[in-house]
Amino acid sequence: MKIIRVPELEDIMEGSDDKIQVINFWATWCKPCIKELPYFVKAQNKFPDVEFIYMSIDFSENAAKAEKFAIKKGLNPEGLYLIDDVDYNSWIDKVSPEWSGAIPATLIIKNGKKYFYEKEFHEGELEDLIQ
Repeated sequence: MKIIRVPELEDIMEGSDDKIQVINFWATWCKPCIKELPYFVKAQNKFPDVEFIYMSIDFSENAAKAEKFAIKKGLNPEGLYLIDDVDYNSWIDKVSPEWSGAIPATLIIKNGKKYFYEKEFHEGELEDLIQ
């Protein structure tokens, strides 16, 4: 799990024209986040060309615990990040002006366009959005 700051998050959200990105904001203490993770793992396995990024907002001192938890759940280890900035209000608008700060939240970047979802995904929804 890579611990990053806001500028690195902004770099990640620049996206790439040739690849769809799915950036999920989650935490180990968030029950709806945990509940939707299997749908992300299923989509991650179904769409190997899509870049799945899991942005934990757990405290940085809990990074090892969050990483172990994420890997146990089947999340792509190369896509594990923890954003080390507890002043959420200073950066959530950079993700989306629509974001209240509640999690789970997901940003999908497709063909240079950003689509933001402040919701818990259910079976098949994420796959439909990627296709």
